[in-house]
Amino acid sequence: MNMQNHPFNLAHLLDFAGKYHPTQKVITRRVEDDKIVEHTYKEVLSRAKRLANALIKLGASPGDCIGTIALNTHRHMESWYGISGQGCISHTINPRLSMKQLHYIVNHAEDKFILIDPIFWPIIEGMHSKFPKVEGYIVLTEKENMPKTEVPNVYCYEELLESSTDDYTWPEFDPHQGSSLCYTSGTTGDPKGVMYTHISNLWHAYALSLSDAIAVGAQDTILVVVPLFHANSWGLAYAGPMIGCNLIMPGKRMDGQAIFELIDKYQATTAAGVPTVWTNLLEYADASGRIMESLKDVVVGGSAAPPSMFTRFREKHDIDLIHAWGMTEMSPLGTINRPSGGIMSLPDKDYRRIRRKQGRPIFGVDIKIVNDQGEELPRDGKEVGRLLVKGNWVVHTYFKAEQPAIDGDGWFDTGDMATIDPYGYMEIIDRAKDLIKSGGEWISSVDMENHAMGHEEVSLAAAIAINHDKWGERPLLIVVPKEGHKPSKESLLTHLSSEFSKWQLPDDVIFVEEIPLTATGKFSKLSLREQFKGHFG
Repeated sequence: MNMQNHPFNLAHLLDFAGKYHPTQKVITRRVEDDKIVEHTYKEVLSRAKRLANALIKLGASPGDCIGTIALNTHRHMESWYGISGQGCISHTINPRLSMKQLHYIVNHAEDKFILIDPIFWPIIEGMHSKFPKVEGYIVLTEKENMPKTEVPNVYCYEELLESSTDDYTWPEFDPHQGSSLCYTSGTTGDPKGVMYTHISNLWHAYALSLSDAIAVGAQDTILVVVPLFHANSWGLAYAGPMIGCNLIMPGKRMDGQAIFELIDKYQATTAAGVPTVWTNLLEYADASGRIMESLKDVVVGGSAAPPSMFTRFREKHDIDLIHAWGMTEMSPLGTINRPSGGIMSLPDKDYRRIRRKQGRPIFGVDIKIVNDQGEELPRDGKEVGRLLVKGNWVVHTYFKAEQPAIDGDGWFDTGDMATIDPYGYMEIIDRAKDLIKSGGEWISSVDMENHAMGHEEVSLAAAIAINHDKWGERPLLIVVPKEGHKPSKESLLTHLSSEFSKWQLPDDVIFVEEIPLTATGKFSKLSLREQFKGHFG
């Protein structure tokens, strides 16, 4: 052997941060009272080790799944390390899932303990009898904020830490051992579990930290809006300690004013989250006349951002909005849109068009598009096909599944329809199930939504397919107007007609106060299709 080969444990990332970036901070807006607290990486490391000792005293053993139902806070983040660092599995649970899905997920994972924010305690109060294998619950708060309950074996997080020491050495084990578990949202059938490993998360953190990815260093501050319970928080809770940058955890407040205040007070340089959050932020900034002076990049994922959002960030705040794409099965990074040398000399219109795509893969992931026969399609930016991926942090087999999730050559079918251009930039055209097929021709709901949200009076817009006797399906557009505005159906159709042919225009436009979202913050097309079923007779 010519080179050293040390066993890897994800908790070593936190060790590194505590040793080499001890004064960098994790800043949290608490869920209990919205008070902002700060903890250095050295303190987060100490608390994670105390949690590891506390869990062992309670009976946790290597390989046990330990659930978390919590928002973005320092407690949730340090629990990731305290759980997986001792060899258990950190199972992040989305609190926005239905009771049926929560019931399935907790029992399928066989969680031994559940750590939970106090604001979500009613979930346990109403469902604990349905979790026969859960041996106890740890409420992520202090003694004075503990819920009054008859549920047995309920512990106070801060009391457990106070009664434990940080005298703990992270164990060594096979880095291909499971570290964390996240379930898909389960919009069709039961949710599926994706088991990440210590080494896959390390590879992902390295890739995420490249200059062509999030491109931050120890001097930066990242606002982590993307939930820690969703797709590994896009890996930011691992990349942050590895890089040594400050992390801001916003807690429960996602309104524009709250997000702006955190950016302004702590001079955030990068932020990451879904488009709906950035819509709220921009509307607050516009209404208050304030500028986000410190931010240089906003990474957007989960669903496509409308072109108007790119323009508003760039022209009003001098911020680069960066598309990223991925999924739970990919840890989640698949592509990110940083400019390559190949497009720098293009005319500005073409350059901006490419920069609005979902981007290029980072080394470690490969992508291709195929037709229905599985034949690879040209990378010409025109051909649309099913998007397949493979790589070192892409799922092989779902948790407890008997058959692999990949084909014989290692490719995973994402369920997205996409194009890939000659420069390697991928663009999501739509989810395969969300494309609208009218008279045998395809209409992209994503394109329609993005263009509709460029209307000056529109806040949000969702396009769905509704069954039609003559054409098979026709598009219906559901719109949330900006506050204080009343756009007309005619003005929306006129606006859309600059980009869409007459036959592609929606047959109707419906104005609503809100659009239902999935548990991961995307438009719930399933709910909308059910709500407006039969709208065209």
